[in-house]
Amino acid sequence: MIRRGAKTSLLGTALFLILVFSANHTVRAQDLTPNERAALQAQYDELQKEIAAQQQIITDTQAKKKSLQGDVTLLNAQIAAAQAQIAAKNIVITQLAAQIAQKTVVINQLTDRIDRGKESLASILRQEDQIDSLSIVEVALSRSDLSSFYADVDAFFSLKTKLQSLFTDIQTAKAQTETEKANLAEKQNQTVDAKYVVETKKQQIVSNKTEKQQLLAITANQEVEYKKVLADRQARAAAIRAALFPLRDAAPIQFADALAYAKKAQAETGIRPAFILAVLTQESNLGSNVGQCYLANTVTGAGINKKTNALVSNVMKPGRDIPPFVDLGTRLGFDPLKQVVSCPQSSGWGGAMGPAQFIPSTWQLYESRIASVTGHAVPNPWAADDAIAAMSVYFDDLGAGAGGYTAEHTAAAKYYAGGAWATAGRSYANSVMALAESIQNNIDFLVNN
Repeated sequence: MIRRGAKTSLLGTALFLILVFSANHTVRAQDLTPNERAALQAQYDELQKEIAAQQQIITDTQAKKKSLQGDVTLLNAQIAAAQAQIAAKNIVITQLAAQIAQKTVVINQLTDRIDRGKESLASILRQEDQIDSLSIVEVALSRSDLSSFYADVDAFFSLKTKLQSLFTDIQTAKAQTETEKANLAEKQNQTVDAKYVVETKKQQIVSNKTEKQQLLAITANQEVEYKKVLADRQARAAAIRAALFPLRDAAPIQFADALAYAKKAQAETGIRPAFILAVLTQESNLGSNVGQCYLANTVTGAGINKKTNALVSNVMKPGRDIPPFVDLGTRLGFDPLKQVVSCPQSSGWGGAMGPAQFIPSTWQLYESRIASVTGHAVPNPWAADDAIAAMSVYFDDLGAGAGGYTAEHTAAAKYYAGGAWATAGRSYANSVMALAESIQNNIDFLVNN
């Protein structure tokens, strides 16, 4: 039975909650002051002008025939542009960090208010149950002032309705703020990615300072010496193009061909060639440790090690992979018992095919998309162009097509470790990104020579 005093206390509590939730809350976050924001914006605008000026110098210089002074001017402009871009990106990161901190404080405040409100609403609902359980006879026997009882009940339900409405408003605001924070965090990742690219480019340019000093040492009367420098560059570019690019479980190809295949796939998927070639290089390195196997039993999935002829269990999973593997052999014209695949590792199944290391069931799922990139009616997992296209399509699904360090690093980790990518895949991804940086340097050198 509900006493009038308890009811009055409850109404007062509900009214207090409404006043609290309706009040404006001042956000205390380490945000930038208006003067600080204006100063950063002014610096950013000036840097953008400097970047544009240096980029124009780069464009004008590259359009001219190679010359001693042109090379020096180009190097100077590239270094200056990279430095300005890094400074500009740092300003943007500072601005975004302040906004994210502010949004975090708002979310924490709203969460706390909702948690406190839920407890109060639960109490009100319990009291509502007690009110609903009272019969007219109980009310009549327990109270002399029936009209005041129903007035209290009306006030109670009115306040409860307002309180629920306020909860809805707070939850909506919280969801909106979390969305804004997620968008800002994404922008921050993109800015960090852009800064990484610029810093990598700057490192490449700075590494050429020795060459620049050599150029400066050549006077206008030493045209023969300058021609020697050009000849050395051309020789290095030719060596890069002709270098053999390793492929797992397949014959190596020239780097120039690998790059051409990757660029063709990039046109369809947007995946950076240096990244795909880095993953293929990493897989080639891993392949030397895992070894190669042949499927020997199409019922059990057992096989033999190609090098030792030792019996190996779990070479290919029956049911899932053996039927599509046998079917692919029929369409490509190879003997399923004489086609090399990956050996199983410490646990699980082997059976991955070619440089891209697709298991047969996954290759079957991606086959039509691979064919749309290469134009081959039946894509071959052991053919370099089909394998590179397959890798590019697959990494597009993993999010690498968004571009930038964060997206590529995450995609590489997921490719290697699946659901455990955040922990087990980090080392693999770090190695891939280091290889990608080295390969990108070679690609940039070829573009400029």
